[in-house]
Amino acid sequence: MALDLINERGTPLDKQQFDWRELVSIPHSKLNDDAFTRVRIILMNGIESEAVRFSHACARMNGPLQQELARIRRVEHHQQTMVNWLLPGDLSVLETTIGFEQVAIEVTAAVAMAEPDDYLAQIYRFGMLEDFDHLYRYSALMDRVHGKDANNILQCYTDICPGRPTSVEHRHPDDDLRAPYDRRTAKPLTKLHALTIMASEHQTHDYYMNVGPTFADPMARQLYAEIASIEEQHVTQYESIIDPNESWMEKWLLHEANEVYTYYSCAKSESNPRIRAIWERFVDYELGHLRHVRDLFERIEKRDSAELLPAELPDPIEFASQREFVRRVLKGEVHLRAVGKNIVDPRQIPESPQTLAYRDRLNASGSPSEAVAAGYVWVPGTELSLRAASNGTNGTHANGANGNGAKAHQVRSA
Repeated sequence: MALDLINERGTPLDKQQFDWRELVSIPHSKLNDDAFTRVRIILMNGIESEAVRFSHACARMNGPLQQELARIRRVEHHQQTMVNWLLPGDLSVLETTIGFEQVAIEVTAAVAMAEPDDYLAQIYRFGMLEDFDHLYRYSALMDRVHGKDANNILQCYTDICPGRPTSVEHRHPDDDLRAPYDRRTAKPLTKLHALTIMASEHQTHDYYMNVGPTFADPMARQLYAEIASIEEQHVTQYESIIDPNESWMEKWLLHEANEVYTYYSCAKSESNPRIRAIWERFVDYELGHLRHVRDLFERIEKRDSAELLPAELPDPIEFASQREFVRRVLKGEVHLRAVGKNIVDPRQIPESPQTLAYRDRLNASGSPSEAVAAGYVWVPGTELSLRAASNGTNGTHANGANGNGAKAHQVRSA
């Protein structure tokens, strides 16, 4: 039975409490847990990060709301802490990065398939193919820096092969803005999707900006700088599809509804019982936040919150391998480009001169994403079993991420 957003009251705000033992609990296991447990953890950290970010921005522009925002924001901060600290300490920065890109691919693919607006669905597919290429570049970097197989993190759910080349993803800012949905006519699911993917991409951008300088390897530093720039473009793209005419209270209400939706989606599919209990607890907490903000919204805006909220939550996000969908999109849309607010076929509508000039200037001394993957090629082989370890030697490592049985090998010159 779907969750009733109108009548469910959740845990009252004054009952939402934590202690340090709860906030810093036992992390998940990178070896024993399913990869989608990590996907859910990374996604929900991004969702909570967006909630806190939005709340601070709203407080700076709305003095009368500051007290209410602060009360809920403190709980959101502690929820983010509890979620983020579920990542284990034995995950390296590059392993976490591989996890971030798996989130970007699999969750965006699931959203693209469920999105009712055709224009927005294409935008999600467009961004997904760029993140798909990022995974390939970071996998090459992992082989270069650590001699490890990225598939040990991906667990065969996600292919490792080129997407839309990162070197051609660089666009002038004018070509990263898209047309927003109309807040008056867009379906609730469309609004939830936009908030989900924007939050995920913003978290990814911030993570890469923080960890990129921690590498000693010059190629790693350059690759993080390049892909962080694309993640900034993605945040620009996804925030632009949200109707800017939504009021602050309208946006706050939608943020709370989206947190209910994403935690609910996690709880419905989580395979780790201990972590599923956390998702379920936070569904109740977010229902309490939603109830609190609904009352504020109706009192301040003199509108019925049912105008914005669906009576029942939409079907949950599908946390599963979207390999076949990604392959179809890769085959049919990898050549597409962005011009103005539209995704176009460059054989019919060429890229804008401003984007070509911007890209040429950035790549004037070469592209880190091209350099790091030079020699990282795919050859026929057999797919590795789930959680298989690297079986290569002397710089050759198998990446069993292809359902057709392909392997990736790093070929280095002597």
